[in-house]
Amino acid sequence: MARSKTPTLPDDIILNLEARLAGTLRPIQPSSDVVQRLRERIRFPTHEEIASRLGDWKKMFLVLGGVMSGLLLVITIARAIFYFVGRRQL
Repeated sequence: MARSKTPTLPDDIILNLEARLAGTLRPIQPSSDVVQRLRERIRFPTHEEIASRLGDWKKMFLVLGGVMSGLLLVITIARAIFYFVGRRQL
């Protein structure tokens, strides 16, 4: 089977396209109101908060184990369904 080759564009067409896009997509400055609202909504946790979350490693391990167990169960059920559906079609 032969590969389809994509036609290459000459450099002048590409440069013309880039110049047109550069003129069209000019950067804009957001209003200070929008920036202020975003700063209020985005809150970085303090160092103590981060340390307390990482210090609770037993809870994180339990959550990770639960997610992995659920994923393994979903994969097992999907494989069983594909196995039984595939056997009927033969």
